Amino acid sequence: MKTSVRHLYAKYEEYKDKDITLFGWVRSNRAQKSFGFINLNDGTYFETIQVVYDTELANFKDTQKIRVGASLRVKGDIVITPDRPQPFEIKAKEVELIGDSEEDYPIQPKRHSREFLRKNAHLRPRTNLFTAVFRVRSLLTQAIHNFFQERDFVHLTSPIITASDAEGAGEMFQVTTLDMEALKKEKGPIDYSKDFFGKKASLTVSGQLQAEVFAQAFRDVYTFGPTFRAEQSHTMTHVSELWMIEPEIAFADLKDDMDLAEEMVRYIIKHILDNAPKEMAFFDKFVEKGLIKKLEKVSNESFKRMTHKEAIDVLKDAKASFENKPSYDKDLATEHEKYLVKHFDGPVFVTDWPKDIKAFYMRLNDDQKTVAAMDLLVPGAGELIGGSQREERLDVLKSRMKEMNVDEEELWWYLDLRRYGSTPHAGYGLGFARMLMYLTGVENIRDVIPFPRTPNNCDF
Repeated sequence: MKTSVRHLYAKYEEYKDKDITLFGWVRSNRAQKSFGFINLNDGTYFETIQVVYDTELANFKDTQKIRVGASLRVKGDIVITPDRPQPFEIKAKEVELIGDSEEDYPIQPKRHSREFLRKNAHLRPRTNLFTAVFRVRSLLTQAIHNFFQERDFVHLTSPIITASDAEGAGEMFQVTTLDMEALKKEKGPIDYSKDFFGKKASLTVSGQLQAEVFAQAFRDVYTFGPTFRAEQSHTMTHVSELWMIEPEIAFADLKDDMDLAEEMVRYIIKHILDNAPKEMAFFDKFVEKGLIKKLEKVSNESFKRMTHKEAIDVLKDAKASFENKPSYDKDLATEHEKYLVKHFDGPVFVTDWPKDIKAFYMRLNDDQKTVAAMDLLVPGAGELIGGSQREERLDVLKSRMKEMNVDEEELWWYLDLRRYGSTPHAGYGLGFARMLMYLTGVENIRDVIPFPRTPNNCDF
């Protein structure tokens, strides 16, 4: 009977003394004189399964020589072992080598540095750490879709190629079919009318603006897809290709936005703790001590809410010394974010930010100095979510665009939304990898993305 390691761990008692067949990869092979132990992992479960073989095996000597990394077919009996660390093992009757592993296989049963494993990203999913990370990554994807689908949100696949810069930052990857070598020889500005799209095009930095379009028809929508940043950043929290979750809700204000974000974070944490107990126990033991307790605390307590001004007041009154001096007209530094979540012993929403440091589409507050924006700060990760109520008033939006040098002609369709049945609406962005880092305790974003894209790195 062909089965999986996950299925056996769930129902091994039903298979006592029955023949079963497993396929998997060798994590270790401890060969003794008259018997041996193979730890087999088939990718369906975090735990390995122990295969015991002895001289009764027809190919005993060949099995002793099987190396780490090889793929096998194993047929044998389930033996219940209540007095041992593992609840059961397999007594092998047949061991068939499917794919041999050469002697220089890099992933040996020992500790490897994260940097070494990044250079072997095609093999690192076979290690305990990355087995756990990418299993949780899959579950996180499911949790996000479940959360929004259960609340009747419509899923939007926003375009990857775009002619607009949602952030107004300009740090975008250009997409073109023009002959770059030929353009080097020409003088004057580039004629983009000859390009594939007839205009300058780039990879998207956000699906937000397109989500706003659909929110004005479906009310509650979300995007979940790849975005790109052409930033020369080499920090542990920045990559050039990342996935974003961006919900947009119509007939809603900033409070509704924060309520949704808080509810989503709680839902995600519960889903992961419920569905990945083995993986989370591993992270708690080997990656971040106290991780599960931290996440449970976040999921069970209300999030603190305060304005940017109030946050700066707290920082200015703090006895701690900061490298970056807190300022009422500037962004919060990482050290400020860490202090605030520690000071309030939990997640903190910071709202009503200075308008000059935020995007043109954020709703201008009555004080004419701040916008209805929010950042969610969480223990151990700092900023996790950023969002805002959007500016629904046409005249105010046009004034903000002029003030921030955003081209009206390029975003004519965005302005149209304010002409035809405009509504108060809000939304936020959650970096998928950032959420995964928070859930697992893994500190480097390159270690939660299967094949990270960073400056000077586009391998695999």
